[in-house]
Amino acid sequence: MKKYWSIAVRGLHCCFFVLMAGCASSELIDIWSDPSFHSPYLNKLLVISVSKNSTNRRIWEDAFSAELIKHGVSPTPSYRLFPDALPDTNQVYQIVQSNGFDGVLITRRLPSEANPQYVQGYSGQEQDMRYVWRRDRFVPYYRNVWHAGYIDSQKTDIRAIDLWATKNEGQMIWSATSETPEPNSIQEVRPEIVKLVISELTKRRIIASER
Repeated sequence: MKKYWSIAVRGLHCCFFVLMAGCASSELIDIWSDPSFHSPYLNKLLVISVSKNSTNRRIWEDAFSAELIKHGVSPTPSYRLFPDALPDTNQVYQIVQSNGFDGVLITRRLPSEANPQYVQGYSGQEQDMRYVWRRDRFVPYYRNVWHAGYIDSQKTDIRAIDLWATKNEGQMIWSATSETPEPNSIQEVRPEIVKLVISELTKRRIIASER
């Protein structure tokens, strides 16, 4: 009996690590911040989500705007000014000048990557049935089974987030890339990334702490 429990536990451990790999949280990588930026906190931002899907564009812009408000920032989702299509560079420049934005936050999705991971094989015992003639009935028995390892190709959702200050004809002051392994839906990806980005901007004193 102890042997069977040991086998079961090893199998559960294997399943646990596979599930954990599929449920990993978002993280920010390649974070860069302009060390020469020492201006007061940004407080009026234009938020742009670069997406061909108008619904996704609105969802992302609203999500960042809602979180920025908590930090005393006055955000404007770009779809409120350009509801029909994404603004081009000239339109962004003109709207920044006419509305007095001191920053522009831009997010866009990058091509997903497949990250192959090897799932280690394991040995276990499985119950089966066989017919015993002398007893005239089926009886259970256990047999050793080897579950071969395999390659699990895990997809990763990747997004770029850039923040530009508008003074001095514009300069990028912060940039990062987000990675989310095996996201189930945009609803799961979005709040994690938004909170990670806002936390970084607060830590680097680009926007104020939450009020």
